Amino acid sequence: MAESRQSGTTSAPPVARPARRVVMTGVALVVAALLFGVPLWTVFFAGAEWPLWVRVAGCVVILAAAVTLPVAMVRGHGRASDPAARLGDVLLGVVWVSFVWSTIGALARVVLGLIGVADPFRSRVVAAAVVAVVVVLLVWGHYEAMRVPRVVRRDVIVPRLGHDLDGLRVVMITDTHYGPIDRAGWSAKVVDVVNSLDADVVCHIGDLADGSVSRREQQVEPLRHVTATLARVYVTGNHEYFGEAQAWLDHMDSIGWTALHNKHIEIQRGNDTMVFAGVDDRTAAGSKEDGHGADLDRALDGVAPDLPVFLLAHQPKQIADAVRRGVDIQVSGHTHGGQIWPFEYLVRLDQPTVHGLSRHGERTQLYTSRGTGFWGPPFRVFAPSEITVLTLGSSS
Repeated sequence: MAESRQSGTTSAPPVARPARRVVMTGVALVVAALLFGVPLWTVFFAGAEWPLWVRVAGCVVILAAAVTLPVAMVRGHGRASDPAARLGDVLLGVVWVSFVWSTIGALARVVLGLIGVADPFRSRVVAAAVVAVVVVLLVWGHYEAMRVPRVVRRDVIVPRLGHDLDGLRVVMITDTHYGPIDRAGWSAKVVDVVNSLDADVVCHIGDLADGSVSRREQQVEPLRHVTATLARVYVTGNHEYFGEAQAWLDHMDSIGWTALHNKHIEIQRGNDTMVFAGVDDRTAAGSKEDGHGADLDRALDGVAPDLPVFLLAHQPKQIADAVRRGVDIQVSGHTHGGQIWPFEYLVRLDQPTVHGLSRHGERTQLYTSRGTGFWGPPFRVFAPSEITVLTLGSSS
């Protein structure tokens, strides 16, 4: 009887989906109100006492942006329209930079008030300064995003590295994000720089492209001509899993790169050997791609325990597995160095590092690149792109 009653009971119903949608919609509306409302208030209202026509014009511009942005993002990234994606991405960058510096301007307005600067002069000075800073940062940030990245050089001591591999040069590119803006010419210039660096190994650490192979193949094609004396290796990033991850792995193999899909290769110079291993992005297991999911144990299967290991893993937070397996050095991208300040502080909430070289555990070092390209908004503000050269040295 007791079993019969127990089996007939039902568990509490899950939280109703409509309620969740209401909450999410409410959050989205609050965020949108802040993103668009703070610049509107700081520049056109506050205590500036602009003529009526200026305030009306400001409202029209902000309202048009507020309506256009979500429509362009949905059509561009949801329905694969490159012109709409370009418009939406540009607007997203403009809105973010305007919000950040309007917020700073609002704080400056309070400070100016405390020291006795009166309105409307105070608010007009702040409004003019905000507009000027935003325009300058957007122009400069677009230049930084579209330029060929600077070369960043780092020496890394790997104690287990054999003497014959001392001075091994590893060149890294990552987060190229070939996408709605045709950057085939930029891609060719990046390859020219990479080929001038006399690399032993060249790595691409994921987020190769946004879109299918058929749509982005032309932009990726210059990578066919990358030169390295020992190996060219590639792993997937999270953006590959928005679409055709396996197709991109196959395509990179077809143009002469070794796709490290949870596997490794060994490179040798003289009498010494180093393992180059790669794992899928940490989001791969939740994708629709069969057989995908980060698996470092599989990637290192058969590796002799005394060999030094160089690991490609797209996200810095994959470092925990690297430490567990005693990897000597992991290289990652993903963070873009924040891409548009002050976004890097939000990235720090999710990732252990945003850029640069760091040490984890007793043996493992992690180098996080700011990325070679950009995603979405074609701007980089206080987060310059890079092509990285790591020169590995032994401790002997």
